[in-house]
Amino acid sequence: MTSAGFTNENTWLKASASPEALEAFHHAYEASLKKVRGTLGRTYPMLIGGREVTAAKTFDDTNPANRDEVVARFQKGGPENVDQAVAAARAAQPAWEALGWEKRAALFAKAGDLMAAAKYDLAALMTLENGKNRVEAIYDVDEAIDFLRYYAHQMRANQGYEKKMGEPFPGERCTSVMRPFGVFGVIGPFNFPLAIPTGMATGALITGNTVVLKPASDTPLMSWEYVQIALKAGVPKEAVNFVTGGGREVGQPLLDHPGIDGVVFTGSREVGMKNYATFVGRRPRPYICEMGGKNAIVVTAKADLDKAVDGVLKSAFGFGGQKCSAASRAYVHRSKHDAFIERLAEKARALKVGNPESRDNGFGPVVNEGAVRTYEDAVAKAKAAGGRFVVGGRALKDGSFSKGHFVEPAVVTGLPEGHDAFRSEYFVPFIAVAPYEDIDRVIDEVNAVDYGLTSGIFSEDSSEIQRYFDRVQAGVVYANRARGGSTGAMVGGQSFGGWKFSATTSRGAGGPHYLEQFMREQSRTVQA
Repeated sequence: MTSAGFTNENTWLKASASPEALEAFHHAYEASLKKVRGTLGRTYPMLIGGREVTAAKTFDDTNPANRDEVVARFQKGGPENVDQAVAAARAAQPAWEALGWEKRAALFAKAGDLMAAAKYDLAALMTLENGKNRVEAIYDVDEAIDFLRYYAHQMRANQGYEKKMGEPFPGERCTSVMRPFGVFGVIGPFNFPLAIPTGMATGALITGNTVVLKPASDTPLMSWEYVQIALKAGVPKEAVNFVTGGGREVGQPLLDHPGIDGVVFTGSREVGMKNYATFVGRRPRPYICEMGGKNAIVVTAKADLDKAVDGVLKSAFGFGGQKCSAASRAYVHRSKHDAFIERLAEKARALKVGNPESRDNGFGPVVNEGAVRTYEDAVAKAKAAGGRFVVGGRALKDGSFSKGHFVEPAVVTGLPEGHDAFRSEYFVPFIAVAPYEDIDRVIDEVNAVDYGLTSGIFSEDSSEIQRYFDRVQAGVVYANRARGGSTGAMVGGQSFGGWKFSATTSRGAGGPHYLEQFMREQSRTVQA
């Protein structure tokens, strides 16, 4: 229970409670995998103003574990489709706002129930579309369910964000009312293809805005499924518009469109900052953006090494390091460095790389060929600087790996301080480890990056933990979290938002202040 009236879905936690529950989980997932495989290769339209819209060309949405397998085909939309979608969203917005927060909250609570009923089918589709194994996929689906329910809970807990104010003069009745901006552009990433678009689009919609949703071209099917669930729950078809295509053809026209009143975006720093400059520079309006991280974990002389190794391993290599919160650098006290490296290397070598559909393979593909090239470039840079790969360092392209985008989990040591591996976000399964001796100096090194998303510390000394928390520059911090030393924020528990170049706002997703960003305050006074 995270707060009164809201409970996380936590499918995997419940499945892990007993051998019987675990076997039931695997059976349900595998049945869904067989079922959804029969739906592959379909062509999907755009959805604009409640109409199905097609374009002159389509693009293939392929399985990253097997490039020859077409999961779905989507429309190559263009600027004209963006115009149509924005116009439809703008026309629908007044009625959607007038529906009232109570009814909107009820619709999204219902959507949460509908998504929960379809969770295994959605998880199986996600494995095929972006390569997450079954555990990672169900976590992604559960997070989406949590967003739907938690934001409905927040609207109710805050009574639609309408608050009675004071009476500055006799007879004045004053109220603070939060009202929607109008039309939001929603631009999603590939790595959490259901959870993040669901959270962003629901944040906009439940507060009374209408949306134009543009998914990542690597993973449009999950956003399609979100839209179908929202419509089935009763969200008006004109309120949520779905447009697919490339960044140049659809993404940029959406950002440039004068009819867009706000944007919510998750992606790279390069794209995020470019969009920020062009979007906000034209006129004041919200740009809610999360842009990744260069997340560090510190293992002190007083750490429990078993916890630390597990926490670093899971955060570095969960979903192949393709998480904004992934640990990509670790600083280990010199007294424990060698033992830590030995244990981390042993566990990393034990990760089974392969088809994520298998129950036994915990480490699937990276998303596309571009990610493979990023990995190879990172390895080459590290080797040129004298780095030693205690694990990994190879792209896997032969035999059973020949049709997918597979690389080894990589652990490198011996790099000089300030090397690119300690400064730049790679978004692949690659972690650099370095020894340290002074806690204050290593905190300075942790902070010596442009990012500030997540961070972790392993120490059994509470004063050391507090010192770290007080000084580290990150929006999400963890101590002694073996389930994920820098990853695994849960809706309603850990608000997920970054500092510095990791985000444009400081109100985290899945937290108590997130929805406020989609609304603007109106002060109302009535004289008696």
